[in-house]
Amino acid sequence: MASAVKYRIAEIFESLQGEGRNSGRPCLFIRFAGCNLKCPWCDTDFTERFTLTKAELLKEISGYRAKSVILTGGEPTIQKGMAELVAALKDRGYWIAVETNATNDFDAAPWLVFVDYIACSPKLEFPEAVRLSRADEVRVVASSESVVEFCRGLMKRIEATDYYVSPCDHDGEIDFATAKSVLGQLAGWSLSVQLHKILGFR
Repeated sequence: MASAVKYRIAEIFESLQGEGRNSGRPCLFIRFAGCNLKCPWCDTDFTERFTLTKAELLKEISGYRAKSVILTGGEPTIQKGMAELVAALKDRGYWIAVETNATNDFDAAPWLVFVDYIACSPKLEFPEAVRLSRADEVRVVASSESVVEFCRGLMKRIEATDYYVSPCDHDGEIDFATAKSVLGQLAGWSLSVQLHKILGFR
């Protein structure tokens, strides 16, 4: 019996990964609509524009060249039917990454164990919401100097290979100064910039 789940989609597009360890990797981005947080500085439009069944979504992405898929948002872990979608993508040979705000753990989103790469971005504004305990990389936006202690705490809470600080984007102005100051106070963290904004690609 065909799945009745319809995935809430903001956009689907092909580009290069602009952040973290996989920067520069050609990827197909599936941006899901909706988020369970409301960050005051968020610059991502995750408004629902259309819905697709699993079959429709797989047909839609079959026309793209990239064989690396990034499930992003919004927040992918609040979407229904993700286990079925991940299984179908794996069957078709895709490398799969997920970008999450770390508010759902492996119990709430058990399909996370089947993806190839987890990039989580916990939010300073919602420290109590962090549930994820393991990821491949952690990215934290340096929205203020107070993010330093938050980052130190995250290294104890989330096991990861790489930890990154990202500069905050204030209405198109990228705040490198705060990110540099924050990094100067942290051990084991590196800078991750949004290359797509700096180089002018999507």
